[in-house]
Amino acid sequence: MSRWEDLTGGTSGHDYAARFAALARSGRDVHGEARLCAALVPAGARVLDAGCGTGRVMIRLAELGYDCVGVDLDASMLAVARKQAPALPWLQVDLAAFEPEPLGIAAGFDLVVAAGNVLPLLAAGTEAAVVGRLAAVLRPGGLLVAGFGLDEAHLPVPPGITLEEYDDCCAAAGLNFVDRFATWDADPYEGGGYAVSVHRR
Repeated sequence: MSRWEDLTGGTSGHDYAARFAALARSGRDVHGEARLCAALVPAGARVLDAGCGTGRVMIRLAELGYDCVGVDLDASMLAVARKQAPALPWLQVDLAAFEPEPLGIAAGFDLVVAAGNVLPLLAAGTEAAVVGRLAAVLRPGGLLVAGFGLDEAHLPVPPGITLEEYDDCCAAAGLNFVDRFATWDADPYEGGGYAVSVHRR
């Protein structure tokens, strides 16, 4: 069982979406992830939203002209995504076993984004396998962009992976480090409890 399933019981889709809707109504910017992705690859690029949740990031990217596929294990989150954007492809998939071809999806993505603490909320011990799966679906030169918390102030569970461990997983999957930010607004990373990492295949 993933840390996410253990935390939520797989029933938090509506509450999760409502929280971000309230933030948007209050004037908070809720599209930083999509904005950073759009700065990294041109409109029309193929994007895999790995751990897409309720679809907030992917729906915005689709609005900006990206060719998107969303995958997540949580059925309650996907139900919200499908209701909000029924024309987009939402697939229930365990990232540790993700293979696009049997699902009718071509590999060769220009960018894979893993936002929302996907990496620390995986089942313990599957981090390297997931990074390997995500790296494998990138085209040569494609980017993996992952943002996640590194301490208890930025996570709903105890920290599950360090930046050094994550970089090691990426290197083992054939990915090269490109850049690291402190936020999805691309503020420089100078240490701290949250990081957005960019690696290239």
